[in-house]
Amino acid sequence: MTVRWGLIGASTIASEWVIDAIRATGGEVVSVMSSSAERGAAYAEENRIPRSVTTLDALVNDTETDAVYISTTNELHRDQAIAAIKAGKHVLCEKPLALSLEDARAMVEAARAAGVVFATNHHLRNAASHCAMRDAIAAGRIGKPLSARVFHAVYLPPHLQGWRLDRPQAGGGVILDITVHDADTLRFVLNDDPVEAVAFGQSGGMGKQGLEDAVMGVLRFKSGVLAQFHDGFTTQFAETGFEVHGTEGSLIACNVMTQKPVGSVILRNAEGEQVLPLEQRNLYETALEAFHNAVKGKGAVSASGEDGVWSLATALAVAQSVKSGSAVQIRTGLGE
Repeated sequence: MTVRWGLIGASTIASEWVIDAIRATGGEVVSVMSSSAERGAAYAEENRIPRSVTTLDALVNDTETDAVYISTTNELHRDQAIAAIKAGKHVLCEKPLALSLEDARAMVEAARAAGVVFATNHHLRNAASHCAMRDAIAAGRIGKPLSARVFHAVYLPPHLQGWRLDRPQAGGGVILDITVHDADTLRFVLNDDPVEAVAFGQSGGMGKQGLEDAVMGVLRFKSGVLAQFHDGFTTQFAETGFEVHGTEGSLIACNVMTQKPVGSVILRNAEGEQVLPLEQRNLYETALEAFHNAVKGKGAVSASGEDGVWSLATALAVAQSVKSGSAVQIRTGLGE
């Protein structure tokens, strides 16, 4: 069975990463939707997609489409996902799933009721580095985890700036763009859920309309682990990293909060330092392979809709803490 895809949004992330990953894992891209007929036609030609459409109805009601990938601006995700689900399509949606927890839960519940596959495109949990860290922690190689640190302050390149920096109504700003990734990656690596957030935001000159372009904070997890994070759009020369420190050792990962299959992980303990072996692979191909298998009834997606609700709940708590200046409890409404 070849999974046939329609793209909701003629986006950069689709052209740079997702289209190739769909094809590399046995899928086929058959259509793309753009509100601009001219842009959609040009995008389809550039990316070897057979047809382009200008309306959501035309794309989701196409009988030759099995699944959709949603990569529009954040405020559009809910209605587009629910329309696709009602049409019986499987859905891979970019993060954050929506701008409110109520909307995100509605998307998850609609997919469950319809019996279709619904996934969040949290690519970082597919990195070999993060899988190796999760396995090492589960095997007890650092003892009891006590703390973690995530460095995810980067420079947002000009071709990706736009709405992320000047449209709060579209869910712009660093928290809904990057902190959601930290939240999901921490949950995955630690196999634990966050319960409280405290954070400070910064407007360093790139964000408009009062949007934060950097944020620092701490998450507290159910187990008691404290995780520090630093996210930014304004940091041109920093590398990314992820550390977990336990009673018997530390895991130190460098250059791993990235779309590319790169980076390294060191295990440091009483015996010295050991570089963990990593089987590097395209992160999006790992995600799409899991999605295609799930559509065929073989296994689960790498990041579920519920995972997307958790990362959104965490990011919204961080945003609320920035505004209130106090710690905020994290609630998903999923029955946790």
